Amino acid sequence: MGKGFFISKTLGIVGVIVGTGVVATIIALSVVYSQEKAKINEAVNPPTTPSTPWEHYRLPDSLSPVSYNITLWPRLVVNASTGLYIFTGQSAVVFQCKKDTDLILIHANKLNLTLLSLISRDGATAPTIKKSWLEVPTQFLVIQLNSNLMAGRQYELYTEFIGELADDLGGFYRSEYTEGTSPPVRKVVATTQMQPVDARKAFPCFDEPAMKAVFHMTLLHAHGTVALANGMNLSKHGTLALDVTRTSFQPTPLMSTYLLAFVVSEFGFIQSPEGEKIRIWARKQAIAEGQGDYALEKTGPILEFFENYYSSSYPLTKSDQIALPDFSAGAMENWGLITYRETALLYNPASSSNGDKEWIATVISHELAHMWFGNLVTMKWWNDLWLNEGFASYVSYLGANSAEPTWNVTDLIVLKEVHGAMSVDALASSHPLSAKEEDVMRPAQISELFDTITYSKLKCDLISPQTYLNTFKYSNTVYQDLWKHLQMAADSTPGLDLPASVDDIMNRWILQMGFPVVTIDTATGSINQRHFLLDPDSVVDRPSPFKYEWIVPIKWIKNGKDQTPYWLQTKTATHLPMKTLGSDWMLANTKVSGFFRVNYDSSNWDRLLTQLSTDHEVTAIPVINRAQVVDDAFNLARARIVSTILALRTTLFLQREREYMPWQTADRNLGYFFLMFDRSDVYGPMQAYLNKQVTPLFNHFKTITADWTKIPEKHTDQYNQVNAISIACSTGVAGCEELTTGWFKDWMKTPENNTIHPNLRQTVYCSAIAAGGVKEWDFAWRMYREASIASEADKLMYSLACTRVPWLLNRYLNYCLDPEKIRKQDATFTIVYIAGNVVGSNISIMHLSDVNTAVIHSNVYIPNGTLIPI
Repeated sequence: MGKGFFISKTLGIVGVIVGTGVVATIIALSVVYSQEKAKINEAVNPPTTPSTPWEHYRLPDSLSPVSYNITLWPRLVVNASTGLYIFTGQSAVVFQCKKDTDLILIHANKLNLTLLSLISRDGATAPTIKKSWLEVPTQFLVIQLNSNLMAGRQYELYTEFIGELADDLGGFYRSEYTEGTSPPVRKVVATTQMQPVDARKAFPCFDEPAMKAVFHMTLLHAHGTVALANGMNLSKHGTLALDVTRTSFQPTPLMSTYLLAFVVSEFGFIQSPEGEKIRIWARKQAIAEGQGDYALEKTGPILEFFENYYSSSYPLTKSDQIALPDFSAGAMENWGLITYRETALLYNPASSSNGDKEWIATVISHELAHMWFGNLVTMKWWNDLWLNEGFASYVSYLGANSAEPTWNVTDLIVLKEVHGAMSVDALASSHPLSAKEEDVMRPAQISELFDTITYSKLKCDLISPQTYLNTFKYSNTVYQDLWKHLQMAADSTPGLDLPASVDDIMNRWILQMGFPVVTIDTATGSINQRHFLLDPDSVVDRPSPFKYEWIVPIKWIKNGKDQTPYWLQTKTATHLPMKTLGSDWMLANTKVSGFFRVNYDSSNWDRLLTQLSTDHEVTAIPVINRAQVVDDAFNLARARIVSTILALRTTLFLQREREYMPWQTADRNLGYFFLMFDRSDVYGPMQAYLNKQVTPLFNHFKTITADWTKIPEKHTDQYNQVNAISIACSTGVAGCEELTTGWFKDWMKTPENNTIHPNLRQTVYCSAIAAGGVKEWDFAWRMYREASIASEADKLMYSLACTRVPWLLNRYLNYCLDPEKIRKQDATFTIVYIAGNVVGSNISIMHLSDVNTAVIHSNVYIPNGTLIPI
């Protein structure tokens, strides 16, 4: 799944506010609430040891699916008798009996079963049904038989059922949008999100990743609508008696239930010149406006890149990609029918920024990477979800880089993935990448794995991935299978000398949580490692089989020149080449090639910072490491390993820095301190200091953009122009607020003509709303409500949280509870944005506390936070 994926995953996507104090408090409050609610439930219903098979959450190994034949009919109008949107369905699943048994367990959730029958596929008489029921806690349809199913035989279970086409963003669900203006017409879409365990809400199925089968899909749908599924449509004909169309699709390859997708809508599409292999689907207005053109232009090259990268042809005959108005994740890699948030697929040059364009390219790349790594070869169980997501997150940048080579997006992996993962993995509440199967059983435990650690901690390229893919295609694996193939590739690679087996090295990174801080004493060459914790007083109660020690690959430079890499294999070691003399300096973890933080003796810190401050071109230290020095120092200061003064000294060189990565890293880390000290007497001096540092950057961009009349050519310069304006306005740089408020007032005078460049809109909106009052806020809210382009709506949604008027923030928080005002998929984002506002921090905490209290007392269900995948 694409990022954006529930709160932790959302924050992995939002990125800019992961790790700030207030957001951490919001998350902590949510976690505490969840824990307290769990305690209440356990007090009422104490957990017991399962005494029957249907009380377990995992399927027994007695049955294995072969194929499904499914017909579904979603109603896109309200049912008159129930007042609900519903769907009806029929399913015939053929399964192989592996062991004699008189019990059928198959997943079903929130379905009303109206017919149930069992036949034998070989002509023999099938056992008769003794009793059947839905076991709600474990989400099983339980069927007890009067005699045994026989090992080696195939049987067919037929069911008919009714389900609700709810707006809960899971399973077979309903999305809505309006079309036209006089008057606007409400349209309904029937769509799906099966991952991780919601296929069972659409039809009875063996809903586990290893239970792969072939799926034959048929959809009944109203005339004037179009039906899509994983396979290309085979036939389409009207059913006059029912006034509906019946569309059947090509059978799928052998695949897991969580990759199923089907959609019924009135959408339009565009397709690749070679025909139907690649199609982009969206609202007809969006297609007519050309919002799908960029996705269509880049999907083909990215798909071709992965075919070459994997040395394997795309496994299917077509690739449909569809943008949905309501979608909980960033995107979902359904095989042959990839579903997206509108912001992750649709691009409008008139209103979408370069960041929007990059997001679309990387999300498309992430999902297409899954077509092989995740779909063709799938993890056996959810405890190894990182096998799917971690690798896809990494190679998504490679695919995007192939489509947009001038952007150099591979350099941004550290900023957008590694730093965010580190901020979460440095907590005592973190978790290993890979868990034990028995520790991940319930749906809630599975959902918890979709977080920034799973998606972003792994940052490695695979050697010869084709051998792994060819061996396990259309089947399932565990992480040991990957290690075996990596070891084979390593053994056959000349010049690759590992200090231990792949198994020994990698298990320390996936079977224990966290990562080390490596401290290097350049006076002696001594090196030591220890588990890095952002809060040094926190208690780690999760045992580690490796005692929180890692085998650490250290790439390093001395005086700007590459040195022979060193492997730290023990808690302490000595590497004499790391000793320095005189004014020599060294820097470890070049290009942030390893997942660890670095600390030095005070003398090397001094020499390193002198190098940064005196070398005006800062060419000796790569730009990625200039960002790394800042990020390491500030996080070491928060962990009380180095002083805050040292951390602040790492920002002195910014007066001469013009690159994006160091400035973005500094802004993110300084933001934490501004939130912490906004009511103290050091806030003023901090503002003045940052004002002094950013003024040269602000003037630089004023010059190269000809007094803000054009946009820089370089991709990251466009990002840094935004930083220059945002930081300058927030710290009172002369002329900045007048600039942004002037642009915003011009827009208010002519709402139909927004001349603010898309790259600058979010920061201009935010600055103007922060400087303004009710008039500016109400105008932005009206523009948000009228926005027909999702990326523009997102910019306004963020900026509305920038107001300094408390009652407006409180009103905005209340809007989050009304899906007619803020879509359910966006509510969590909005709360997090408000929490990042100094004025809104306490309001958010109090609001969330009140909502949680109401939920506890009323037992009303509130969906988990959205997102965050790619």
